[in-house]
Order: sequence, then C-alpha cells, then structure tokens
Amino acid sequence: MGSHTLVAEGSRAAAHGSRCNRDYEGDNARQLQTEPAVTNTLVLGVGNVLLADEGAGVHAMRYLKDHYDLPDTRYLDAGTLSFTLAADIAEADQLIVFDAAQIDAAPGDIKVFQDEEVDEFLKSGRCSVHEVGFADLMDIARLEGYLPKRYALIGIQPEQLGWGETLSETVRRSMPRAAGNAAALIHKWKQQKPATAVSP
Repeated sequence: MGSHTLVAEGSRAAAHGSRCNRDYEGDNARQLQTEPAVTNTLVLGVGNVLLADEGAGVHAMRYLKDHYDLPDTRYLDAGTLSFTLAADIAEADQLIVFDAAQIDAAPGDIKVFQDEEVDEFLKSGRCSVHEVGFADLMDIARLEGYLPKRYALIGIQPEQLGWGETLSETVRRSMPRAAGNAAALIHKWKQQKPATAVSP
C-alpha cells in the first residue's frame, strides 16, 4: 500500500473521530441541559420544646422527618435560634422554617409564607415568637449573598405558651397538616426546573 493511500485513510479516520467527539459532546451537553439540577433543602424546626406550643416548630419538623421520604433534605432542631445557623442556611438551596407564630388565627391554624411574603411577615411586628433571631439570620444571608433561592415560613398559631413538655391537643392535631404543607412545597419546588443556557 502506497504512502498516499495511508495518508488518505489516516485523514478519513481523523475526520471520523472528530465527528464522533462532536457528536458525543453534543449528546453530553443535551443530557446536562435536560437533567434537573440537584437541590438541597434545609428544614428548620424552631422553638423551645419545654414551653408547650412554643415548641410547635420542632415537633412539626420531627413529624415531617418521620413520616415523609424527601431526598436531598436536611433537618435541624434550631431551638430558639443561634447565629451559628447562618452557615447551614448559606449551604441550602431551599429553606423551610417551622415556627409557632402569631398569625391572628385560631389555635392550631397554619399559614404558609413564601419568599417575599416571609420578608413582609417578619417586618410586620406581629410575627413569629422568635421573629428577631430569624429576621437577623435572613438579613445575614442576604447581605453575604447566601440567601436560599426559595424559602418559606410555616407558621403555627399556638394555644399555650407556659411551661410544659407536650403540645396542647389542638396544636398537636395540626402537626400532620403542617408537615403536609412542607412536603407539598418541597415537591413543587423540585418540579420547577431552573432555566438552562443553551450554547449557540
């Protein structure tokens, strides 16, 4: 076989390899565009479980953890809040906070605030029992550029705030509903795929 024949065949092989590489890269890019991004959700249960319904947020968080299988979800007993939680919030793509809150409703009633609604509620002055700490944490996240893409506060109207290691019966019956609201919200968020840039 002559040298010209070998060169021609080598050129054809190189061209074929180049097309294969481009096809692979194109397929890989399309795959990356169609696969939803993995997001992690942080669920905080806020409150003091030694003060009856003030611990409703912690009990709701535990109910959600025990009764739902939610991938890529972390659960934290946030107690009465601490600035150390800022680091956990910074790592989350999505944030849900359960807390006893003064929502001007009957004991055991629940209200879900999302994104800007959370901000407005925290500014209203009638808020969560732990309003100041939570507002401060959100301000830190916002100032440092680590505010979760999506966030929600699930407020539970308390009935009793005195000493006691158990919830009032009214608030205890609201735990499945509070957890169900959180699970539905997480599911909805996961269905909302972020926009993906497509190369020309």
